[in-house]
Amino acid sequence: MSWFTNIFSGKTSYEPLGKVGVAPIEKRELIECQNCTTPIAEDLDKLLYEQIQHLVPLRSLDEQEVAFLPHKILTYAEQSIIFIRQQPAQYVYYLLSGELILQPEGESNYEIAANSTRAHLPINSGKSFGATAVAKTEVKILLIDADLTKLWTAKSIEEVSCVELIDIALPEQLNNSRFFHSFTDAYRENRLMLPSLPDVAFKLKTAMDYEIGTQDAVEIIQIDSAIVAKLIQVANSSLYAPITPILNCQDAVTRLGLTATRNLVMGLSLKQLFQCKDKKLMGAMQNLWRRSLYVSSLSFVLAEEVGTINPDDALLAGLISDIGVIPLLHFAGQYPDEYPEVTQLEEAIPYLRAPVGTLVLHTLGFPDELAGIPHHSEDWHYESGADMSLIDIVILAKLHSYFGSQQANHLPYINTIPAYSKLTNGTLTPDFSLHILQRANERVKAVMSVFS
Repeated sequence: MSWFTNIFSGKTSYEPLGKVGVAPIEKRELIECQNCTTPIAEDLDKLLYEQIQHLVPLRSLDEQEVAFLPHKILTYAEQSIIFIRQQPAQYVYYLLSGELILQPEGESNYEIAANSTRAHLPINSGKSFGATAVAKTEVKILLIDADLTKLWTAKSIEEVSCVELIDIALPEQLNNSRFFHSFTDAYRENRLMLPSLPDVAFKLKTAMDYEIGTQDAVEIIQIDSAIVAKLIQVANSSLYAPITPILNCQDAVTRLGLTATRNLVMGLSLKQLFQCKDKKLMGAMQNLWRRSLYVSSLSFVLAEEVGTINPDDALLAGLISDIGVIPLLHFAGQYPDEYPEVTQLEEAIPYLRAPVGTLVLHTLGFPDELAGIPHHSEDWHYESGADMSLIDIVILAKLHSYFGSQQANHLPYINTIPAYSKLTNGTLTPDFSLHILQRANERVKAVMSVFS
């Protein structure tokens, strides 16, 4: 008997989500929700695995781990208030049947219907509710203990820290392709052509681990006259608006600061990795670079607005979030007569970004916090901790980067993810998001000339 069949077989709702014979978990009541509606029933109807196997991230967790999570299945009448924005969340909620209206602060309401793509995702997963949920019709809600998010996060962290554990699971239509089969074999057997950092970037990154001074940084950077010229250009740009013109490397590094200098040198060096001889693949590389710059700019602007994360660190984190795509395009360049259409290569990116990107950054010697960025950047339900973190910034930036695109229809609403709940007083209103997007677009225009 699967654990899914067991939990919905008519046993009390607080028995563990596991196999028969596991001891019941101590009952844990919901935190009282002020002004919420009392459910009309605690549903004991049997639900089969087929009815909930699509739920994220339940479907990706080990059944023995999930087996010990308390759960409830509650039914609410039409117009019931299920939870209220900014109140604490003890459970992760899923919509099993009916239709919900979610009411964020200062935003237009939106609806979620059972069996829709958005119903596959939690309707909340942070430490507090990002919106008020009202039943449009009679609804059935599955509540899973908030430790579900912790389990998912622990699994994600374990995969990043043990590169060999990260596997590539392609959908059937891609896995049957000879090209993708060859690529995944090369990945597993460590035969991929991985990029390396230019000498100046590697030396500067290594030296700054030992808290070097400005003069030491200048001596390293001056090895590469092209990077020196770019740093002077940046220091004189509207991004930093110096009072007097910057004319040399020493003044540029002093004006920018060591952290910004390191990250700009890294960014300028990474730009050199986005190269390919094949014309079609070079077009894909250029699109990837522009998108990376956009996410980087969004990350920078969001960090500035949040105030607790260094914007220069956020800039670099956003820039490397899709670095795992580079080996795929290089691999395709080695087999010009065999690689599929660029559109099919793009279909594979969501499945390759995390494992290959993490491998690349570990190979380049990036610290663990940055090496995990590709793995977590689109892990919408990742919980980094109580406070806003660098990865939270990149997750919010990534989600913003999809606004207005077709992909957005398949992604969670921003106020349902853990990163959103860490914003002070629900800062991320539609006007705020529009402001972020506008500032990021302006920044992209400024940095395109620098990184060209």
